[in-house]
Amino acid sequence: MLPEIHLPEVTGDIVATGVSEDDYMATYAADFHEWVEGAVIKLSPVTDEHDEMTSYLRRFMDTYFALHPIGRVKSAPYVMKASDKARRREPDLQIILNTNNGQLTPTAMLGPADICIEVVSEGSEEIDYGTKFVEYQNGGVQEYWLFDLLRREHRFFRLNASQIYTSHPLDADGYYETPLLPSLKVHVPTLWQTPLPDPIATVTTLQAMLGKQDR
Repeated sequence: MLPEIHLPEVTGDIVATGVSEDDYMATYAADFHEWVEGAVIKLSPVTDEHDEMTSYLRRFMDTYFALHPIGRVKSAPYVMKASDKARRREPDLQIILNTNNGQLTPTAMLGPADICIEVVSEGSEEIDYGTKFVEYQNGGVQEYWLFDLLRREHRFFRLNASQIYTSHPLDADGYYETPLLPSLKVHVPTLWQTPLPDPIATVTTLQAMLGKQDR
């Protein structure tokens, strides 16, 4: 079990301070910025590889929910307000189940998403592995998935009964499964392939996985 974890100090590319939440949402949120205790933080630039990965994961999850409509997926710069603390994040992807007690607005998830996914790239390691790990855990995000482009590594964390993140492994064939998403299998080795599966291949894979026929 991890020791007691406290929120770190504000880190990142700070572009403004003393900004209210309303001003952040009106002026900065749509342009890939996060808000931490009045400071506006510019997110790291998105590389082509980062864009390909997040686009594929979004397509994969959108297809899953089209076939098994138990939730939805949102992409940055959609904001998440995980708790009442003065921190607003824009995860690369948020998975929000229909059973989630939070509130979806046109621009933000008010409450913790069920799963947050971050694609780690150069310059985002400290925040993704450190600050956001703590915030998502303390804010009640049930699972936190990390895919590290530089190291070709993955991490899947789940909240345990003590509300602490613990790591969960892949099975012997390289798949990750979660009780939050019935019948879904994420084949992690596929994520490191170039090119990634196209939309037709993605649909075919999910249909076979869920036992669905063409509609």
